[in-house]
Parts: sequence; structure tokens; C-alpha cells
Amino acid sequence: MVNTKKHDWQALTELTQGRPIVVERVRLTDRDIAIEGCFELPKVAQLAAEDQVFVAAFVRSHGSIKEMEQVFGVSYPTVKARLNRIAGMLELVEMNVPPSRSEVLERLKSGEITADEAVAELEGR
Repeated sequence: MVNTKKHDWQALTELTQGRPIVVERVRLTDRDIAIEGCFELPKVAQLAAEDQVFVAAFVRSHGSIKEMEQVFGVSYPTVKARLNRIAGMLELVEMNVPPSRSEVLERLKSGEITADEAVAELEGR
């Protein structure tokens, strides 16, 4: 049996040709629930179909550039260049997200930090 969901996604990706799209309705397939609004697709889903395949292959190869060379029949510099190009199109997750005001105040209240430390965190220092 052909996975029509996969083909639907590829058809949508080819149809949009990298142009921005907005999803306005989301339906849970196993329930009778739909949510309407304005949802932006994740950056990975906004990549061209061939770049999505490349990213999936990279993840499946556990980040092995040597394996990517073999799978795609290209050189190390070509794999690196493509990864760099794709990475430039993706927003990376911020690892050092500053704590929220309520988190800082809660830590101050529990005695984990001093008032001076709380002020410094709230001012972004």
C-alpha cells in the first residue's frame, strides 16, 4: 500500500515551491476534533522536498557525513556545503533562553537567588 500522506506532503511541497504558506485548519485524525487558526509550518517543513529528504537521511545516518557521501554519491565538501546551506535556512533552538520574570521571582521567593541576582537576571545581565 502506498503511503498517501507522504505523497500528499511531497505534492504540497512541490506545489508551493518554497513560497510561504499558512495552515488554517488542523484536524486530529483519530478524533473528531479540528482546530482553526493561523499556524506557521516548522522551518524544516518549509524546506524544498529534496532538502527535507537530505535532512531525514542525515538524521537516519546519525550525522555521518561519510555515510551521506555514499548515499548521495557526492564528496565530503558537497555534503558540508549542502548542510551549511540548509542550516542557514533553519532557525536553531535557543539553548540559553533567559528565565521568565515569574521564574526569577519564584526563585527569589524560594531563596535560591538574592535580590541583587534577581535584578541582574531581570535586566538581562
